[in-house]
Parts: sequence; structure tokens; C-alpha cells
Amino acid sequence: MTELYDRIGRGYATLRKPDPRIYRRLRSRFDGYSSVLNVGAGAGSYEPVDLSVYAVEPSQQMIAQRLNRTNVVQGKAEDLPFKDNSFDASMAVLTIHHWEDKRKGLEECARVARRQISLVTWDPESEGFWLVHDYFPELLAIDRTLFPTMRELRCALGRIVIEPLLIPADCEDGFLGAYWRRPSAYLNSTVRSGMSSFARIPDVASRLAMLKHDLATGAWHRKYGFLLSAGTLDIGYRLLTVTIQ
Repeated sequence: MTELYDRIGRGYATLRKPDPRIYRRLRSRFDGYSSVLNVGAGAGSYEPVDLSVYAVEPSQQMIAQRLNRTNVVQGKAEDLPFKDNSFDASMAVLTIHHWEDKRKGLEECARVARRQISLVTWDPESEGFWLVHDYFPELLAIDRTLFPTMRELRCALGRIVIEPLLIPADCEDGFLGAYWRRPSAYLNSTVRSGMSSFARIPDVASRLAMLKHDLATGAWHRKYGFLLSAGTLDIGYRLLTVTIQ
């Protein structure tokens, strides 16, 4: 099967640069550790630059965009090619929803880690934000079927510390919720190309026309202008930490 990002991943390394504030939050979880496995690693965003990192990524297109291709293996989360307890920690950033067997992938993350698992994901029980409420409700519906619930994650991994991951208004990464305070960015096809969600739905143009109209007439600002004074927003992204006993 052709990997999704072999089709849509061109230029991904440019569009999905790590946001330094999110990076610091995630990096702090690995204090005292020396080795990390990045599962579903993409182009390598959020990998700790000062630690020994190995990566597993199914898409050759994404691997080709990595700055460091030395310690990367083409493979899937469900079948990690490493022995038990090979790394101090494993990490997976906004990738679980792409896995075919999520529970198996999570179990593999636990199998290869000696001390910790760190995950960035989205809570399907959250409300989301204006883009999926008013313009792309089908994206919200799809994501709620793709992302595992917090309960499902606990069932797979045991006790989890769950923290809200507030998204900065000027987020430098380009995931779906990154532009919550910059609505016109969603009209840019290059910006959208870094968001896998749009590849899952057929009717994008007419919804974008609605957004363009609402921005031009001031309708969006009348309804959501209060967001323009917010520095961060909780739109359902979560940072999860599992300590392995």
C-alpha cells in the first residue's frame, strides 16, 4: 500500500518545522536519558538534538527529507525492528492516527523502551476549534474516528500523565490547528499541503470559499475576533507521558 506521505509529503520538512516552545516541552521529558526512538518520525521534527536518536518511518518520501538519515529505518510502528528495552525512551508525535493497528503500535513503543514513552496526540473528545466547527465538520468527524481516546491509550499503556499542549498563536509548526489565530493561512494551498487532514476529504474548494467570504465580509471577525488577543489556545492537543516501571 502506498504510504499517505509518499503522495502528499513533498516539502513537508519546510512546512512542518518544530515549534521551539513545543520542542522544549517535549525535550524536557527526556532529561537524564541518553537514547530515544522516534516512531512515525516523519522528517525528524522534535527529535532531541543532543541525544542519541533512532527513527522509524514508513514513508520513503519523508525519510528523504531528513537532515540525518544515518539512524533511520523504513518501517512501521506495529513492527519495530529493535530488541526489547533497546532505548531509554520512545516518542511519537502526531502520528498515532496514521497507524493501522494503534494498540499494537503502542505496545511496540512500550516494548522497546526501558524507562518512558512520550506522545503528542489529539484528544477526540475535545471540541476542536472554529475551522472544523464552521467550515470542515467532516474533518472533526474523521479525526474522532482516527485518534485514539485517552481511555484507549490508558488501556494500551497503563497509567498516563496527560497534559494540555497549548498551541501558540504564532506556532511555527504547520499542523492542522497551528493557524487558529491566522485564519487566512488556511486559504494558502502550500500551507494546507502540510496537513494530512485535507487529503482525506473531497470537497475543499467550496468550504474554503466560505471562509474567504467570511474573512472578506468581517463575519469571521465578528464571531471569532476575540481570539486575536489570545496568546495560546487549548484545541485538544495533548502531551502524554508514560513511566515504565
